[in-house]
Amino acid sequence: MDRAENEPIPDAAPPRGSGESRWTRLRPAVRSHQGIAVGAIIVAVVVLVAALAPIVSPYDPNEIHPIDRLKGIGTPGYLLGTDIQGRDMLSRLAWGSRTSLAIAVVPLAIAGVIGLLFGSFAAYGGGLPETLIMRGMDVVFGLPPILLAIAVAATLGPGLFNLIVSLTIVLIPPMTRVTAQVVAILREQTFVEAARASGARDLQIIFHHILPNSVAPVLAYATSLAGAMVVFGAGISFIGLGIQPPQADWGRMINDGREVLDLMPHVSTLPGIAIVVLAAGFNFLGDGLRDLLDPRMKV
Repeated sequence: MDRAENEPIPDAAPPRGSGESRWTRLRPAVRSHQGIAVGAIIVAVVVLVAALAPIVSPYDPNEIHPIDRLKGIGTPGYLLGTDIQGRDMLSRLAWGSRTSLAIAVVPLAIAGVIGLLFGSFAAYGGGLPETLIMRGMDVVFGLPPILLAIAVAATLGPGLFNLIVSLTIVLIPPMTRVTAQVVAILREQTFVEAARASGARDLQIIFHHILPNSVAPVLAYATSLAGAMVVFGAGISFIGLGIQPPQADWGRMINDGREVLDLMPHVSTLPGIAIVVLAAGFNFLGDGLRDLLDPRMKV
């Protein structure tokens, strides 16, 4: 997540009505960039599983079967086995995908909106607003993200809502910085100069020209951070500050399986694999979108 300062920032979208559509220009790159397809397929599968969790789950994810505890993979009636309390692993993985997706998407959506507003006003206005906003973000940005998230989660207490709040606070500084860099490029573009010359007010320029053309590159960067949010959320739940039992959560499931890791490793490894796969899917998708929106990429 600390890549925001050093990596190339995708250029902003061309103003609407500029003639050639973005998709026409980017279609060859989409076809040649297999990472986008791989990432999109992985994320789509997880979203589908989450949406159909009540259907694909053979049992209630919180239903305890003491007699069937610690069944191995392939046991009749338990395709992926059971955990230490006899709960069906397949059901808990399916329902846990919902919390993992919420942890990945909701904080990014909230932080993205806040970052777009802060970054736009800071970069376009300059002067004192830029100094106050960006220096304030630098203070937060200088702290290790995972430690900051853990500190906020510990202060607010465990639970999904507080976990989302803690991750949102961590995400606001990088989203603001990326937006400010994009807006700094946009404010020098011809269509902004034309709007300014026509007598448009600053707020009109920001909301009608700057923000709409900042969404695409900021969205690409946000997608690349979603994988980190999956890992961060699972890590915070693993140490007991995130999702609380009996709610199914991949990070919590890894923690539940620590005691029987030598005896039945699937209890921890299956949710661990799910976290890695979903994080990789978001990374593939985000990297591909960022490549497509890079102004130096020739298509």
